[in-house]
Amino acid sequence: MAGNSIGNIFKVTTFGESHGIAIGGIIDGCPSGIALDFDAIQNELNRRKPGQSEIVTQRKEPDTVEFLSGIFEGVTTGTSIGFTIKNANQKSKDYSHIKDVYRPSHADYTYDKKYGVRDYRGGGRSSARETACRVVAGAIAKQVLKDVKINAFTSSVGEIFIDKPYQDLDFSKTETNIVRCPDEKIAEQMIARIKEIRKQGDTIGGTVTCVLQNVPVGLGEPVFDRLHAELGKAMLSINAVKGFEYGSGFCGAKMKGSEHNDLFNADGSTKTNLSGGIQGGISNGMDIYFRVAFKPVATIMQKQETINSEGEVVEMQGKGRHDPCVVPRAIPIVEAMAAMVLTDYYLLNKMHS
Repeated sequence: MAGNSIGNIFKVTTFGESHGIAIGGIIDGCPSGIALDFDAIQNELNRRKPGQSEIVTQRKEPDTVEFLSGIFEGVTTGTSIGFTIKNANQKSKDYSHIKDVYRPSHADYTYDKKYGVRDYRGGGRSSARETACRVVAGAIAKQVLKDVKINAFTSSVGEIFIDKPYQDLDFSKTETNIVRCPDEKIAEQMIARIKEIRKQGDTIGGTVTCVLQNVPVGLGEPVFDRLHAELGKAMLSINAVKGFEYGSGFCGAKMKGSEHNDLFNADGSTKTNLSGGIQGGISNGMDIYFRVAFKPVATIMQKQETINSEGEVVEMQGKGRHDPCVVPRAIPIVEAMAAMVLTDYYLLNKMHS
């Protein structure tokens, strides 16, 4: 299986399956001399881990990261950083009923046809459990970037949206509620909706908005390696993501050029920021902001018609512990992927300078 790595200089490779012994990763290209805050790294994992609230999967995993290499006395050495996260709460029997059945909207069918074998225990390699590895790498990337501020938050659940621009939100309130929405009134509505959906044995989608501030001018390469293209690839590599837009996004398609152009101030900043902090694929120093759409979790606790490996039509129903809405736990994953992309381009810029 190819495609387990992302990045050019700051390169991250992950390994492991949902119900295997452990998951983990290798980070190549991390600069030496970074004094790591291990509590900050573990806190990022805690934000993503299952079982943290009543509106997420109740699988209980401590998600404690163990570093194997690349760090000496708490400081990065410049060599490969290896780490593992043990799977402590495996219940593979929860998946025995789908050993030969293809779950709708999962990777079961495509994995089986491509590889001729699949790990049916929680989806194996296709499980969102793999994203814990990304969070570890992203937490280290955040510490390389230092001055860059990365804030993601739940901006919608189903038809419930924050109706304020991000500039009017207090990001310090994001972690004050279990849905991770900085608008407290909207957060209450989102939580109520997720609870309602869960009682129905169903799931619901939503969006995550991410804002990157204090990004230096000049990150990104022209043509194929544009900064927004790499951010888009990073976000679309996250499980359940169905869409990515930055800056004015699809709303920009409705506008006239005279409305959309960001006019310059004398210092090179712009009066508006419909470009989303990126022009010509290169960061311009303004805030970079984007939105990521997550589909409803595919496993639902309702009976559905599907097929098995013999091509027979069968009926199945989801079992086990699953998120009714993946969005709240996706917040640290989105931040981590953004941090990894920015760090990669930051180090590339240092090579060019």
